[in-house]
Amino acid sequence: MEPKIFLLANELGRYLKSRSWKIAVAESCTGGGICQAITEVPGSSAWFDRGFITYSNQAKMDMLGVNAETLKNFGAVSEQTALEMAEGALQHSDADIAIAVTGIAGPGGGTVQKPVGTVFIGRSLKEGECRVEVNRFSGDRTGVRRATVRRALELAIIV
Repeated sequence: MEPKIFLLANELGRYLKSRSWKIAVAESCTGGGICQAITEVPGSSAWFDRGFITYSNQAKMDMLGVNAETLKNFGAVSEQTALEMAEGALQHSDADIAIAVTGIAGPGGGTVQKPVGTVFIGRSLKEGECRVEVNRFSGDRTGVRRATVRRALELAIIV
């Protein structure tokens, strides 16, 4: 694992433990990479509740309650879907914060409006705050996925 990712996961653990919080993660384009980073940290079971790997649209609907109309109208890679994924992860867990990622890692699948490297990261707090950030990462599939994991961990720490 990339050292920066491991350091961020450790920092996230300290941050969540200091608040007695737990996190849930909903992943699409990273395919479990955020969960892997978190569970590399010894003792993460104290602050990591669960992860949802929802690569397909059906999984997003079944596991997280993402609305079919949202997927139809905005697509799986959208601000609206990332928000519903984060809110769904929070609602279907015992977590205090949820992070969700959906994007186009490549090498194919990009469009003019959403080129390869477009990733939406949603964050939802039990206290009510929700936000989504759009990123345009460069690099190959592996690079986009790593950058997404790094940024998702950073966003989970910035509350």
